[in-house]
Amino acid sequence: MAELLRNARRIVVKVGSGLVTNEGRGIDAQAIGNWCRQLAALAQQGRELVMVSSGAIAEGMQRLGWRTRPKELHELQAAAAVGQMGLVRMYETQLHEHGLRSAQVLLTHADLAHRERYLNARSTLLTLLGLKVIPVINENDTVVNDEIKFGDNDTLAALVANLIEADALVILTDQRGLFSGDPRKDAQARFIHEAAAGDPALEAMAGGAGSSIGRGGMLTKVLAAKRAAGSGASTVIAWGREPDVLLRLAAGEAIGSALLADTPKLAARKQWMVDHLQLRGAVVVDDGAALKLRGEGKSLLPIGVVAVHGEFQRGDVIAVRNAEGRELARGLANYSSTETRLIARKPSSQIEAALGFINEPELIHRTNLVLT
Repeated sequence: MAELLRNARRIVVKVGSGLVTNEGRGIDAQAIGNWCRQLAALAQQGRELVMVSSGAIAEGMQRLGWRTRPKELHELQAAAAVGQMGLVRMYETQLHEHGLRSAQVLLTHADLAHRERYLNARSTLLTLLGLKVIPVINENDTVVNDEIKFGDNDTLAALVANLIEADALVILTDQRGLFSGDPRKDAQARFIHEAAAGDPALEAMAGGAGSSIGRGGMLTKVLAAKRAAGSGASTVIAWGREPDVLLRLAAGEAIGSALLADTPKLAARKQWMVDHLQLRGAVVVDDGAALKLRGEGKSLLPIGVVAVHGEFQRGDVIAVRNAEGRELARGLANYSSTETRLIARKPSSQIEAALGFINEPELIHRTNLVLT
């Protein structure tokens, strides 16, 4: 466990509603400022950081004077709309005080399930990280019903970890970590220091739902760790008010419960690309492009494409083949088959002239491509 975050370059941190709003009493400026101070210190170490923050509905409830979470969806959406204002302003203020720029990103599960929106969200987040901006992510609760009724930010944090290929996911909660039973009811409950993410026994231990303020319980965190492990990210579940929790974890201190992924990040992504996605089409590349892909690990540019087979959309997985028909790689297409036919054999500088717009200079970026 000691090396889990010490070697992690890209980290997703998730904080729950109870922590952010001091159990529903209103946004906890001191707590948010403390996490932002730690994020700033980690950023100075060269780490890339994403914050997934609950609290919009809870803050809206406090501002509206509601003591219990409403059941009507339109009231939940109204609370989220009211609370989001204060939540984002607090993060922006605190991060700015520590010399960091921030960006608000509102996502839904549907954004990450739809191929093109998935790719758009990924490109936006990776661009922000490249600009050394801290994305502050929440579900877009004000407009989407299902995410409020069934969703939770533990799951969203895991999806984001998958999306950006994070090295680690840190879930900060109001408990020290995972226990074999509910420590508030079972004095014999045993603390779980380390386990394999996805171990079915963890789900049996984790119990049920959360508080009247938030939606997630320990079970959602265990399931989030399982989901994050699918892309090779390990998870730590820890108490959010532990002094300097993020800095100490990054220094290699064993805090909380570590749920470890059993597949390395690159191997997990390759398996996902190669084995679990149906090919929608293919492109044939010239010898020069083939050499750059296989010999130099470069992205696939439109100028190297000599033929397009099948019909595919932006975000679909396509094969890359040489002139003899041998598959060289697979990856996520930045352009549809129709668009690819228009830009094939053209330099990237001519994409906008050919299409009237430009998504990316590459047909397949190297981070979305695996050799086969």
